[in-house]
Amino acid sequence: MKVDIEQSSGFCFGVENAVAIAEDALREGETIYCLGEIVHNDIEVARLTGLGLRPITYEEFENLHDCKVLIRAHGEPPSTYARARENNITIIDATCPIVHSMQKKIQKVAELSREENGQIVIYGKEGHAEVIGLIGAAGPRGILVTGRGDLHRIDYTRPVFLFSQTTKSKEQYEVVAEIIRLNMEKVSPDHSSTLLKVHNTICGQVSGREPKLREFATRHDVIIFVSGRNSSNGRMLFEVCLKVNSRSHFISSPDELNKEWFCGASNAGVCGATSTPRWLIQEVAELVAAI
Repeated sequence: MKVDIEQSSGFCFGVENAVAIAEDALREGETIYCLGEIVHNDIEVARLTGLGLRPITYEEFENLHDCKVLIRAHGEPPSTYARARENNITIIDATCPIVHSMQKKIQKVAELSREENGQIVIYGKEGHAEVIGLIGAAGPRGILVTGRGDLHRIDYTRPVFLFSQTTKSKEQYEVVAEIIRLNMEKVSPDHSSTLLKVHNTICGQVSGREPKLREFATRHDVIIFVSGRNSSNGRMLFEVCLKVNSRSHFISSPDELNKEWFCGASNAGVCGATSTPRWLIQEVAELVAAI
């Protein structure tokens, strides 16, 4: 079986940076706690846990004192840093620079829009770690929308400042923005253009992978997409492959490979999410090549 690996697949810069920071901290030999899973990939989490990184829940974090806690690439709301100061916790901040910059921008926009009673609308996945941090940065002016069904939460007579979770689909974000714009035109036809401000906050690395994956998926008989099952980015990018190649298969572990998927195929492509380590993608490719 001829096998190709999609060249842009693997950790994005933010995740790669967070993992490197964690590995450096662990070399000191101290116990390092991580607030939540450092990356949405069970196999990579298990590897780092084996090196001494201890994932903890928010409940456990509340009761920690005098220790070191790593903030993963997804970032955290201001309340997390406040609790760390109260409990004398040293923060090792591995927040993705793009996410950190967006949090600061949201805070600034929320402050500046106070006089005009503006709304900070975040398009993202409910409960996602990054989204929790963004909503925290927005404060009481923040509104989360996960799709069309949540747009009723917006008051279309007031200014809207729209931001997106960095790993959402660019196409879906544009659809949400257009629906908001049309709803505003119905309510305020003369002022809709000034009431809506759309911020381009989708990560370029993520949005750039969509066209590359489409092209890659069309060139191969079978596609194997490797990702953690709780990765929203993984699910989104897998759907990109599936739309152009019906023989696309999602796996989170090499053990899930099925030889029947390759019947009649002469070649296969292996790719993955921004939360999938490159070494795991390589391992899967080698197993597929042996079929």
